Amino acid sequence: MNWYDNAIIYHIYPLGFCGAPKFNDGGDVVYRLDKVLDWIPHFKEMNVDAVYFGPVFESVEHGYDTIDYKTIDRRLGDNNSFRFICDKFHENGIRVILDGVFNHVGRKFPQFVDIQEKGQGSGYCDWFQNLNFGGQSPCGDPFWYEGWNGHYNLVKLNLRNVGVCDHIIDAINYWIESFGIDGIRFDAADCIDFDFFKRIRSFCKGKKRDFWLMGEIIHGDYNRWANPEMLDSVTNYECYKGLYSSHNDKNYFEIDYSINRQSGMNGGIYRNIDLYNFVDNHDVNRLASTLVNQAHLPLVYTLMYSMPGIPSIYYGSEYGIQGRKENNSDDNLRPCLHLADMERENIELYKHIVKLGRIYRAYPALRTGSYERIQITNQQLLFKKCLGDQVVYVALNLADYPYDVNFGTHLGALVDVISAAKIPVENGNVHLTLQPFSSMIIVADDIVNIDPENAVGPQIAEEKETEIVCGAKYRHFKGGEYELIDVARHSETNEELVIYRSLHDGQVWARPKTMFTGKAGDVRRFTKID
Repeated sequence: MNWYDNAIIYHIYPLGFCGAPKFNDGGDVVYRLDKVLDWIPHFKEMNVDAVYFGPVFESVEHGYDTIDYKTIDRRLGDNNSFRFICDKFHENGIRVILDGVFNHVGRKFPQFVDIQEKGQGSGYCDWFQNLNFGGQSPCGDPFWYEGWNGHYNLVKLNLRNVGVCDHIIDAINYWIESFGIDGIRFDAADCIDFDFFKRIRSFCKGKKRDFWLMGEIIHGDYNRWANPEMLDSVTNYECYKGLYSSHNDKNYFEIDYSINRQSGMNGGIYRNIDLYNFVDNHDVNRLASTLVNQAHLPLVYTLMYSMPGIPSIYYGSEYGIQGRKENNSDDNLRPCLHLADMERENIELYKHIVKLGRIYRAYPALRTGSYERIQITNQQLLFKKCLGDQVVYVALNLADYPYDVNFGTHLGALVDVISAAKIPVENGNVHLTLQPFSSMIIVADDIVNIDPENAVGPQIAEEKETEIVCGAKYRHFKGGEYELIDVARHSETNEELVIYRSLHDGQVWARPKTMFTGKAGDVRRFTKID
């Protein structure tokens, strides 16, 4: 298992985030992107594992019309400033993903300009898709070429040309070797040649075994692109639509159908792929502008964090900001944001998403466990995620009235880690009431609310029993005594591991933090010795 199978990803559209001018006038370098360094504590509070930067390469206008694949856009900074950003992110345990716009380039791309200047005498005539001198382009060139999706400011590359592929791979190599980037999101992946993806995968995985390759796919069978020969993941547009419309239409059957079709226990067609889940991005309206009822915002995020796949947050949406396409422009989706201003937005939603990040990090079953629906109505959904012996139940009620839920469990005691409320289990049966517009994530051991700064209600009295203190002595419930050395993180699964030494014979042991702080029956496995 690789880091990205357990990741939370934060998506930024840099030119908008920084308030950069709409067009690149070729003027002075302005270090606007440096402000992202001030957001590092914010990312860490949200348990973000990686930041996916939209286009950062030098471009004509919006970033998807590249001029130079090896240069940071002067409206954002320069290569040295971005290298410093990458270093600081890595020092803080945050990986860096870049947007690879390799399907098309801008009209100022040097090889295209060479054709404009030299005509048929240029050595780059075969670099661009269907370029020929039998007619005139819509932009007035004495030749015709293919524009991406009919946009002639986006000149489509010929990815079957070896020189083009070499040029792109050389650029990727530069960003890996000089900046240590950890992954690439491929723009318009459905338009890119499969052989190109196979070559890219072989190269990138050879440089970094855990390098993440994710493609933008809107329609089609995701297995065509995400497979052992090509990409690791693709954008889950099917569930993007289901996440908001199941709430707007009051129809949980829609999203449950999609999840089961993709990842259900009875033959989900994408069970071997960790799809990239999102509720909004730089191309679609913000979730807060899409939902009919703003009270559903926390429920949508609870569902996204607990369904199979990789959850992601588009910058600012953790505060419920709004934004719609207007007059065929995406500008409202890509605003300039300052973190200090966000306190005027939806702080309660932000706190909920922070809590979801802590829960996601604490329970491996929530991240990579199997999905099994238990109960469903139009406005209520109960499912469980299972991984080994760990079981996590997720319950949602999008209705404006309370709803009683009853289900069986083999677990002896349960707690909702969102509210820290204990849920009684009587003879293997659970009875709970879901309040209007509410969600629960239900587990056997609450290891999320034991931090004094985050403790809630009845957990405050319990936190001393489960406190983790490096260097402290602990007694196992069977009598052995140990010194807690450190808390580490598993390199493959990101699971927290407690490292401890026996005071009897000096042997060093490792145990998942969930087990170390949890209970064996009704007693704590480990109790701190005063």
